[in-house]
Amino acid sequence: MNIVVASQNPVKLDAVQEGVEELWPNIDPDIIGLSVPSGVGAQPMTEMETLEGARNRVRRAIEHSPSANYWAGIEGGVQDIGKKMAAFAWVVVSDGEKWGEARSATFFLPDEVAKLVRSGIELGEADDKVFGATNSKQKNGAIGLLTHNTITRTSLYVPAVIMAFIPFIRPEFY
Repeated sequence: MNIVVASQNPVKLDAVQEGVEELWPNIDPDIIGLSVPSGVGAQPMTEMETLEGARNRVRRAIEHSPSANYWAGIEGGVQDIGKKMAAFAWVVVSDGEKWGEARSATFFLPDEVAKLVRSGIELGEADDKVFGATNSKQKNGAIGLLTHNTITRTSLYVPAVIMAFIPFIRPEFY
């Protein structure tokens, strides 16, 4: 099984790898990272912008590597809900004809991080500043920093990867 992940971020590659291995434990997937633009802001600020970024990544991955079995895009985003800022990710998977989409769990960011993000700083950079971390977006992410790595960015994404594959594991319903 050949899967192109529309990113070279190790967190996203690992999330797809782990999700696919949970779905198909007897298959050794070939996961290939491909850096493609999302077509949205570096830090998507709404649910729809985040979903559109994941969809765009998949479309561009299909164009660049048309011979894969599946293409996957993961886009992390934020959205203000009242006075709080929620963080989440959208995962999109396609086989070139059918599309599956799922969203990760949501958690709320500390006010200090949210303030930096609202000022135009990308979430990963804001996390690094507030928590004194380095390149956290390619490691444990905000969720890892907030939960002492009980949940990491990778483990947050894995259920959404699995759910995005639902149309392909249960095609009789889609």
